[in-house]
Amino acid sequence: MFFFSYFLLIVYSLFLLFLPIGILLQKASLHLWINFWDRATDPVALSAYSVTFSLAFFACLINTFFGFLIAWILVRYKFKGRQILDSMIDLPFAIPTSVAGFTLSIIYNDKGWIGSFLTKFGIQIIFTKIGILLAMIFVSFPFIVRSLQPVIITLEKELEEAAWSLGASSWLTFYKIVFPNLLPALFTGITLAFSRAIGEYGSVVIISSNFAFKDLITPVLIFQYLEQYDYIGATIIGSVILLISFFLLILVNFFQSWALSSRYYS
Repeated sequence: MFFFSYFLLIVYSLFLLFLPIGILLQKASLHLWINFWDRATDPVALSAYSVTFSLAFFACLINTFFGFLIAWILVRYKFKGRQILDSMIDLPFAIPTSVAGFTLSIIYNDKGWIGSFLTKFGIQIIFTKIGILLAMIFVSFPFIVRSLQPVIITLEKELEEAAWSLGASSWLTFYKIVFPNLLPALFTGITLAFSRAIGEYGSVVIISSNFAFKDLITPVLIFQYLEQYDYIGATIIGSVILLISFFLLILVNFFQSWALSSRYYS
């Protein structure tokens, strides 16, 4: 059984992870000394990088705050409709992203339920960066909640009660006991949410105008290159995003390891 599982792991890693990534990097390396740098630092590409990573960062920041609150409430409090709310967290996983973008465009357009109200104050959601931010928040929100929930459930309530009996306040107990135990899972959720937001395409392509230097994101730019049969440009931009994502993943894993070691030695 062990050798069969090991064989499946090798096959999965080879054909679904390493081989596609290796081919992408190999294709990009063919143009490394020709026009790789020029295409990778094209003004349109730089604008797409900026829009993609900045909006993904803000979406991840918002999801981290509200996702933590919702995960804590779902685990620690009992109230009517809790199971319904808990099941709705997985809604972005269940529906296609194109449907999510279409739904958001209906709600937030100038004649939608919320969009018509915001229009009175001069706030436009559809075909702006705000719409992209909402789409990224929607598709990446469950990762924070689902990463934190199992860890919150396994927290020993006795540790908090012991801290309270020794005179620690609720905030000090949370800071010294609860939060260090949740930090590794929080980093995992942040990584998953940020990666999901960076790669989002289906909902963004519907809710944004996809104009360069305005609200064009990198996945849409890659698709535009493919529509123009510019495979070199799509390969180069995809390689840049891949390398940046690898760097961010290594950085987050470093902080996660640091949080685990700090909790262990403390």
